[in-house]
Amino acid sequence: MKRMNPRWKSPTMWPSGVGSRQPCPRESALRKAAISGNINALPHHVPTGRSVRVFICANPDDTEAERNALKEHVYPKLRDFCRENYGIEFQVVDLYWGADPEEWDSPELQRLRMKLLEECLKTSAGPCFVGLVGEKYGSIRVPGEVESAEFEMILDAAVEAGLDTHILEEWYCRDENSVPPAYYLKPKAQMLKNYQNSMESSSAAKTKNDKAWRNVSEEIKRIFRTAVLQLQEKGTMKSAQAKKFLCSALEDELDFALGKQTPAFLRKCVCYIRKIANFDRFAKIPDMTRYMDIVVSGDRVMRNQESYERLLKIRDEFIPTVVAASNLRVYSSVTHCDMKLGYSQEVESNYVEGLCKQFYEDMVDIIQATVQQNLGTETDPLYDEILQHLSLCKSYAELYQFKTESLDYIQEYLLPSKGSRMSPLVVYGGPCTGKTLLLSEVAKQAYTWLQQEMGPETDPVVIVRFIGSSLLSTDLRTLLQSICEQIAINYRCLIHFLPNKVQEMKELLINLLGESSFHRPLVIVLDALEQLTDADEVRKLWWLPIHLPRTVRIVVSTLPNKHGILQKLRQLIHDEGYYVELIQRDRKVCSQTLKQQLLGVKRKVTSGQQIYVNEALAKCTLPMFVNLIYREVVHWRSHKDVDDRSLCSTVHESIEQLFYSVENKLGQRFVFRALGYITMAKAGLTEVELEDILSLDNIVLGDVIVATYLKNPLRISYDLVARLKEELDGYLVERQVRNVTLMVWANRHLHLIAQKLYLSNEEDVHQMHSLLAEYFLGAWSGGRKKIFTYDNNHFTSLNISHHKNPHQSHEKTSSDKYSYDRQTPEQPWVFQCNLLEPDIFFVNHRKMTELVYHLTRSGRTDDLMFGVIMNFSWLYTMIKIGQFEKAVTDIDLAYSYTQEKELKFLATTLRSIKVKVLKNPASLSAELQQRLLPVVTSLPKLRHLLLECDKDGPKYCSIVPLHSSMDVTYSPERLPLCSSYMQIVEIVPTLAPNIVLVALEDGSVSTWDVESRQLQRQIDTAKSVVLGIRLTTDEKYLVVATTKNTLLIYDNHKSCLLSEVEIKGSKQGGVTGGVAFINGFTLSTHHALAWLEASKEVNVIDLLYGWPLYQFHCWYEVTCVQCSPDGMYAFCGQYLNTASIFHLGNGDKLATVTSEFSGGFVKSILILDTLSQMVMVDNEGSLSVWNTKEITNPRLMEDYDCRGDDSEVVGIELSEDQRSILICKARSIEVLDTKVWKMVEKFKAKRTERFVAAVLSKNGQSIVASMENTSSIFVWRRDSGQCMASLIEISGAIVKLIKSTHHNLLLSVASSGVLSVWDIDIITAMSNIDKTGKKIQTLQLSGREDYVFTMDGSEAVHKWNFGTGFIETVFKHEGIVENCVLTSSGDLMVTSDDKSSQYIWQTTTGENIFRINGQKISQLLITHNDQFVVSLCEQNASRVWRLGTGHKVCNILVTLQNALITTANTFLVGSSKNKLLAVSLWSGSVSKKFVCDDGITIVNFKLIPDCPDCVVFITSTETVFIWNVADESVCRRVQLPTNFLKNLEDFQISPNGKVGIVSKGDENINVLDLHSGKLRLVHAAGIIWRQKLSRDGRYLVYVCFRSCDEDDEAGVVSNLIVMRLADGKSIGTCSLYKTPTFLSLSQRALNIIIGFEDGSIGTYTVVDRVDAALKIKIATSNSRQIVNNASQKVRPKCGNHSFKTVADCTWRESTEVFSRDSPINVSDSGEGESTTPTKKTELLQ
Repeated sequence: MKRMNPRWKSPTMWPSGVGSRQPCPRESALRKAAISGNINALPHHVPTGRSVRVFICANPDDTEAERNALKEHVYPKLRDFCRENYGIEFQVVDLYWGADPEEWDSPELQRLRMKLLEECLKTSAGPCFVGLVGEKYGSIRVPGEVESAEFEMILDAAVEAGLDTHILEEWYCRDENSVPPAYYLKPKAQMLKNYQNSMESSSAAKTKNDKAWRNVSEEIKRIFRTAVLQLQEKGTMKSAQAKKFLCSALEDELDFALGKQTPAFLRKCVCYIRKIANFDRFAKIPDMTRYMDIVVSGDRVMRNQESYERLLKIRDEFIPTVVAASNLRVYSSVTHCDMKLGYSQEVESNYVEGLCKQFYEDMVDIIQATVQQNLGTETDPLYDEILQHLSLCKSYAELYQFKTESLDYIQEYLLPSKGSRMSPLVVYGGPCTGKTLLLSEVAKQAYTWLQQEMGPETDPVVIVRFIGSSLLSTDLRTLLQSICEQIAINYRCLIHFLPNKVQEMKELLINLLGESSFHRPLVIVLDALEQLTDADEVRKLWWLPIHLPRTVRIVVSTLPNKHGILQKLRQLIHDEGYYVELIQRDRKVCSQTLKQQLLGVKRKVTSGQQIYVNEALAKCTLPMFVNLIYREVVHWRSHKDVDDRSLCSTVHESIEQLFYSVENKLGQRFVFRALGYITMAKAGLTEVELEDILSLDNIVLGDVIVATYLKNPLRISYDLVARLKEELDGYLVERQVRNVTLMVWANRHLHLIAQKLYLSNEEDVHQMHSLLAEYFLGAWSGGRKKIFTYDNNHFTSLNISHHKNPHQSHEKTSSDKYSYDRQTPEQPWVFQCNLLEPDIFFVNHRKMTELVYHLTRSGRTDDLMFGVIMNFSWLYTMIKIGQFEKAVTDIDLAYSYTQEKELKFLATTLRSIKVKVLKNPASLSAELQQRLLPVVTSLPKLRHLLLECDKDGPKYCSIVPLHSSMDVTYSPERLPLCSSYMQIVEIVPTLAPNIVLVALEDGSVSTWDVESRQLQRQIDTAKSVVLGIRLTTDEKYLVVATTKNTLLIYDNHKSCLLSEVEIKGSKQGGVTGGVAFINGFTLSTHHALAWLEASKEVNVIDLLYGWPLYQFHCWYEVTCVQCSPDGMYAFCGQYLNTASIFHLGNGDKLATVTSEFSGGFVKSILILDTLSQMVMVDNEGSLSVWNTKEITNPRLMEDYDCRGDDSEVVGIELSEDQRSILICKARSIEVLDTKVWKMVEKFKAKRTERFVAAVLSKNGQSIVASMENTSSIFVWRRDSGQCMASLIEISGAIVKLIKSTHHNLLLSVASSGVLSVWDIDIITAMSNIDKTGKKIQTLQLSGREDYVFTMDGSEAVHKWNFGTGFIETVFKHEGIVENCVLTSSGDLMVTSDDKSSQYIWQTTTGENIFRINGQKISQLLITHNDQFVVSLCEQNASRVWRLGTGHKVCNILVTLQNALITTANTFLVGSSKNKLLAVSLWSGSVSKKFVCDDGITIVNFKLIPDCPDCVVFITSTETVFIWNVADESVCRRVQLPTNFLKNLEDFQISPNGKVGIVSKGDENINVLDLHSGKLRLVHAAGIIWRQKLSRDGRYLVYVCFRSCDEDDEAGVVSNLIVMRLADGKSIGTCSLYKTPTFLSLSQRALNIIIGFEDGSIGTYTVVDRVDAALKIKIATSNSRQIVNNASQKVRPKCGNHSFKTVADCTWRESTEVFSRDSPINVSDSGEGESTTPTKKTELLQ
């Protein structure tokens, strides 16, 4: 195999051996033919465009119950079965269902039935034919057309027999345009007009017409039958010729389907025969006429013996003969009638029920035997792309009608030459000149031409692409890539890597072209170059190889005047011999072609009609026009009056005419909607989808339901779709994509006209997109009923009597709405073949392609967000099929529609985990949960995705994060505004989250979109220097203050200047010796208020008219102005801490108040409208609060003095709920509670630091601030004062913070002039994670598994709530805590510190109830019954003491290390150098011991939980012993390999003692079978840091560090992995983004708790899908309840509890001294009263 640069083989997605069978040789041959482009070797439907199509052959009247039951109950199930197991459609063709009974024997319907029967037999991938044979043979048919010679012979015979032939002469008409001439049956509608009375209602007229037609048709049949039988008797007419007049549709269809077929084919057919015993005797019962053929002779009603004999011939002769020669399935049942009622409804129901069961089983059986599970296209996008273009090529080549010189010319070009190099051949011509059809014919014939020329051993390669028809053929890079890959496969070249750059892809293509040879010549056909997108200057054609090797040919086509492509080609290829222009053809040639086409279908036109045909051809001879003329004239009868208006003169008009004629035949509304849906679908629709969608459309149903009455299922009749396809055959073409056959327009011209005609009404288009979206969402699937609305007039006209409607109840009589099942299928993202193998599936590509498109077009943003984007299954599938980038693009698209910040965060999150999830898609749920759980309270809409992860994630990854402590990674949107912040005057956020207004000192005011970094509009203030800008609350007006002391009022949306107002000061005011500029201005709803420097006047301007209203006169110089939220009042702050209140409506001064801190000036005024309060804040941060209920007489409520640190106020903020006020000073931040007017928090800056600004989070629980000369934003928790996060702004030091209250955004300006937009919600989510601040050293889980207790090397033990992940209690100690143990209930905790103290804590109340001083403890243990504590000391004697009283039980004099208490609470087992000792807990003496030989030490030991007396230990000689403590005997000894223990890290033992797990700090897990002594090596995903065996011994949980050679995975430190020991399979992986310091597993449910370096903990649970019992665990876990109530998540107040300062007991060398009366009972720890008396009351006080 030759090696080339790039690799073509895509990574396999499924393990080998999926599906039920290996691909058959035929499949491989088809694949080879497809890849080499041998189109003639492909079947009618290329391998992917398969569906199961079953034709139902039956008499319509006697099988109605069976067909209805199958339609309602069986077909939907079979459809689901095919979709789920094979990814293909199941379709039943039953043209009688839903059709008007009067149309059952219409010649048109019978002709269509035969056509569709033939299609089903040819194209069905599985079963194709089902015959339902009853007791009725059926009547003969009315002939639609009879050759004239035959007709006249029959007419003569009828006259001879004495029959009245008047009716034949009236209803049949001679047509000379038929070849040979024929008589045709006149249209029923036209003839029956003669029977109508114009005064009758439409329903009465229909009844009358139906009756008239029945009489006419019976008479016609009688005449034909009599005459033909007579002719047959005479021998004038042969029986084969007579058969078509004498046999019923049933016989005809059975004979066509089952006669002369191969046994292999007949395996795909089934017949069900229903015989009714002694049926003749019931002929008199009127209802029985439906089930048998009868004749009426006088008063007698008898069975028609002639029909019965014909039935017996089929049933008892023909079918058994077929069975004898093949494996045809035939089921025959005999039904016995009810004695009185005959074949009653009850008898029929029993039969129908059995038939339905059998039908389902047979169909499934045949499908499983005949349909190949085609997972190939799911995993091979290239093969699918090739098949898409080949299927289009086949469809187009079938439409190529006439050979031209161009085809010969191209054939000559394709033949390899011995001469010099060649260039590509260019085919060009205007629209509708037939370029695509010509190139399709070339691609189809190329293989054959080359083989004919160069010999049969030649194996050519033909590559065809219709540019723009598929996703991969629109973009140049993907187009070239697919061509290169196809060449590489054909010439067996190995590509090492695929280049990302298009230029490199061109070089690869040129290299690959050189692989062709005379044995394997290469032909590339590219249609429609103008359809390529113009990225990378594609239309300059730099990428097209101009000089080709001798055995390579490239044929391209283009429009002559589009994008200058032809002109560019002429610059590249100078030789005119390489150009083929398709021009209008010669009229005579076209006329001749038309004549040939007509003769091909046995038609012609009269000479009179030919004149008008010639006239039309004189105007236009484009191939498409000729085809459209053919479509029109093929239906002309010889007697049709034709004039110059009968044919159109242009292609456009002809297409419109074609559409109008289809509307007239099939109904306007039906055609409008059907063609509208096909046109608006992104990639076309399948037949079944169109039928489904039209059945959901009430407008269509209301129009076509005339023929039936309302019933379940409510659907349109399939024959409408079949007739539509037939009418537009050649214009609606079939195209195979993945596993479906789509109907698409044959060319862009048809698409444009259909769009103009059917999609011009916006309201209709919106409604139709919405209905398509509902369909692909599966909104009406699974039996969900949709309301059918109709108007009463229409309903009455349908002749639907109320008793006929089975669903009409008495209560609903007045209502005009009913709900019906429309039988649309479920629409999952993937069809799961095997629930136990979730990674073997078929993707629902139709939903993938269409849903997002229609949701966006119909504006269904909620469905887009929750039905698609927040759907785990969609995300997982997109990643699994290699569409990661497309998924992120769709999320970005959804964000642009909805502006929901959750979507933006999700897109950022996905980009950050891209490497991880592409490598291991199964970890998607765990990765998302880790990152989304911390922010779900701030971004509540992510809750939906989290719940989806809970539901579907465990199918792929068994680790489910319950509480994530991952730090939120977040970077803001950045926008460079100018080179330095000094140039920025002001930045104003707007109601749109991504839009800001920026005023620069050069006088420009710009509106920026921060996300796209686009300047939207700009205002130039005529070079005035801008002092400030403001927006009114409704954003209607933008007001700009300039140094010219003017206010410029702009229309904000149009950016046009409305007015300019000058601001004047008082005559005596103004700054001495200088010009007074505008000092400040503010806006209310309708007014602007401005004041000059050192001025006592405030100017009030009307914004609407732009003129000054009045001036407010204040006592002192104005410093600030605030308007009330309702725009009624203005509050003016002044020097000497004074404020005046004015009425904005009339300019009156209402009141003036002065604070007692009158030294400074009013810095800011806050209006608490909910409490009717005004707060004046002065420049030193002091507050005075005034009650403004009585606005003219404000009352002082509170004066609050904050003058302390001599620093000025830099910012003031009132919280959203008006409960807190934040005052930011340069040296401190203070938070005041407005309820009590007290300072509740104060944060001081370090000596060298100064605050720039500070704001509150939305919930007011966090403070976000920035410091001078730093480039970080800090987040502090108000309750703990802890700095939870510091976010670095890479653009430089932050000089300004601006808060946007509309969207809770924070705008920061860096010294470099860069604006950053931060989301405060996401920033504050970071402070939701509790941390102790030091690395977690050990961790204990309470017995109930509801609390976690951690030690971090500090003086505190932290108690965490397992469910919420919050710290609830802190237990403070005098020294650093060294040991901590819990009772089994978790109610008591015993700890020891480095100050030689032991403490007993009540964990629920936090109280330290007992303290012991005196000895330094090395290890603490509690017996399993919670009665005794063992305190081990290294220096002094260790002690066993009673937990209930604190009294000593015994001393232990030996030193033990890593001691453990046996499950029976009898021994304390510990190691001491070369000994393993078992010490009695009652006496303290060594009861049992195991002593190793000299020089051998005990490395590690473990107890076996299920064997209380057994200990497993490893010695330094690499031997594993199982030692029985009770009888001091060694039960088992296992020798490990040499040098095994050099790096022993960890040793775990299973509860039953059968398996040991040993890790050595490398990448292997050693599984030791302690019974057989065998050692099994399991490879881990990295270097193992810690491992733990689950309590039941089924799972191994380990944390491993990534190996260094792996790619960086966005901060992944290590991985948490769960392995199932039974099969060694890793069932879950989860990345850890912090350094883990402690790993612990819970004892009951398999929960994992990890402590991290930063003092946080993460909790996880394991849900193995194999273990059904665990599946409900997530739903009931605490953290999920929090997620469910995300909005109510409230952090509990953390309790701090301190130690007792005085010890209750002091231990001496061998005694203990109690500080009070003894005994002291410290707790009720679950023992009986005799052993644990309760604590004395006085000790609690």
